[in-house]
Amino acid sequence: MGVIVKPLVTEKASALNEHGKYGFIVSKKANKVQIKKEVEKTYGVTVESINTMVQPGKSKSRYTKSGIIEGRTPSYKKAIVKVADGDIIDFYSGI
Repeated sequence: MGVIVKPLVTEKASALNEHGKYGFIVSKKANKVQIKKEVEKTYGVTVESINTMVQPGKSKSRYTKSGIIEGRTPSYKKAIVKVADGDIIDFYSGI
């Protein structure tokens, strides 16, 4: 499996695009050097900086006929990548 799992396409992440920052969900074992190489190779841009964070899973519960079902959503690692001025990543070009 690659370093980049999928791009983050949320309202908050899309607001960062105006500042040259893009969000990605990445492998938990990936470090900043691996993420930088993968983004530069995949999208053909120059990466200036990377911030990473691990989002913990949330606990969820729902009420059913048979009782309460409890569980957790999985945790994941998120990377915010700042690209050089003039570089743009277009997530929708292949659609």
